[in-house]
Amino acid sequence: MAGKAYVSTAIDQHIGRRMQLRRNILGMSLKDLAAATGVTFQQIQKYETADNRVSASRLFQIGLAMQTPVSFFFVGLPGNMPDETKTTRSMHVRQPDEPDDPMLRDESLRLVKLYWRLDNDAQRDAIMQLLKTFLNTSENPK
Repeated sequence: MAGKAYVSTAIDQHIGRRMQLRRNILGMSLKDLAAATGVTFQQIQKYETADNRVSASRLFQIGLAMQTPVSFFFVGLPGNMPDETKTTRSMHVRQPDEPDDPMLRDESLRLVKLYWRLDNDAQRDAIMQLLKTFLNTSENPK
């Protein structure tokens, strides 16, 4: 008796993208994450592309390996925000082909990596001030 074919959902795809984002931010390879979690790199790749659904216990292991809480993988999903901040637009789960999410762009990842490679808080503060100057605002981006 054959099992049902797996069909990924928007939630599976979102979790996979968040896994890949965190792994890239850390500079981890698929092989590094696979070794840390005891699965093959192909399996990690399938989780990231939502070809396979990641179980709760495996997601917990992945979170430990990437030094992030499991909740990180669910940020941005509908129903995952306090009621007072929900809007019709926030109920939409982004699809991979939606270019308006800056966190899905390679240049954002490069910028974050470079920012955190700076030696100290004073240098990071100087970069923030420079960006504020370019934007002509005193808004605190934190």
